Amino acid sequence: MSSVSSPATPVEVTAADLQGPGVVFCPNPKMTLWSNHPRVFLDLAHEGEAKCPYCGTVYRLKAGEKLGGGH
Repeated sequence: MSSVSSPATPVEVTAADLQGPGVVFCPNPKMTLWSNHPRVFLDLAHEGEAKCPYCGTVYRLKAGEKLGGGH
């Protein structure tokens, strides 16, 4: 038997990828259409990482990236 729940590599995001202060959305534009689910916004501001409740994709702030401060 094979397991479908193997852990996937986290998606690393930069401050420029954020949709708001510490927020990313899933599914992301690079995901294939067949895997779409309702868009959810995930907060990376507190722990630098968040997991999608639908597909389990983990989004992680890239090492060295800083939140806030504007452009």
